[in-house]
Amino acid sequence: MTSDVKINPFVSPGGRPRRPKLSILIPYYHDDPVPLIKALSEQCKSRRDVEVLVYDDGSNDPDLNCKAIACVKETDAPVGLFIAEQNRGRSFARNQLFEFAKAPWVLFLDADMRPEKDSFVDDYVKLIKEMDCDVIFGGFKVLEQSDDPDRELHRALSEVSDCLTLEERQAAGPQFVCSSNLAVKKDVLLSEPFDPEFSGWGWEDSEWAARVFKTFSLIHADIPAWHLGLETTDTLLKRFKTSGPNYQRFTHKHPELAETLPLYRIVQKLQRIPGHKLSRPILRLIVKLGFMPVRLRLLALKLWRASWYAESFA
Repeated sequence: MTSDVKINPFVSPGGRPRRPKLSILIPYYHDDPVPLIKALSEQCKSRRDVEVLVYDDGSNDPDLNCKAIACVKETDAPVGLFIAEQNRGRSFARNQLFEFAKAPWVLFLDADMRPEKDSFVDDYVKLIKEMDCDVIFGGFKVLEQSDDPDRELHRALSEVSDCLTLEERQAAGPQFVCSSNLAVKKDVLLSEPFDPEFSGWGWEDSEWAARVFKTFSLIHADIPAWHLGLETTDTLLKRFKTSGPNYQRFTHKHPELAETLPLYRIVQKLQRIPGHKLSRPILRLIVKLGFMPVRLRLLALKLWRASWYAESFA
């Protein structure tokens, strides 16, 4: 992949291993990657078969980048940091990290995640060695309650939408695969990279999983990571409002999968209801009212999203 984005590289004192078995890839944009770098460095400091590569997707935050550079320079683990001067989006950042990776397997993690167990890296390396597969999804977990009431809605949404049991994920196949805590053979991504035409937030990982599952083998594993970077209610509303074009691209590329999802049926029904836009102020109010039952707020949030998605098809 060629890139016109200027990138400044930094490497830990021990340098990068020549032939790692696994490259852990962490893109970030304004999130603080330092706690995750430290957690992984602790697990990797005695290994030379794993490398950790971190990519700042144009945050242009000097304080944040100084912290990240200092962390990399202080660790004994094999860590590389790449700071881009221009933001190009999540798919581009992942594809760029993939190009830097040396190992035959890569593991994508988001900067706001943390390994659940101290054996997280060991478990992945062992599974990659023992299993004959192309893609491994380790799963998510969230805390039982958020310390910030304004982020509790996102925690509840993640709990019901992302934090499925191993058995539930195995039954669903690619439907709940996300592009973080996701291990992939490099050959798979050479054949099927993330689609850089997806911009902003949402659906690029679902599209990729649906495309890859048609050709390559996927297994679900019990190697979860904590999802700690919960968003505020306003951020959720904005993301759901603006991700309609990405959803439209997903449905056009994979209509057979999209039609099996409840969201698709709701969007199709709203398209046939004149004036469904008039419900948005009410739905937004319900979502914002923290004293309302969380289940009702989640329902309102999903209907809010469906209304905007229906408009994107108009």
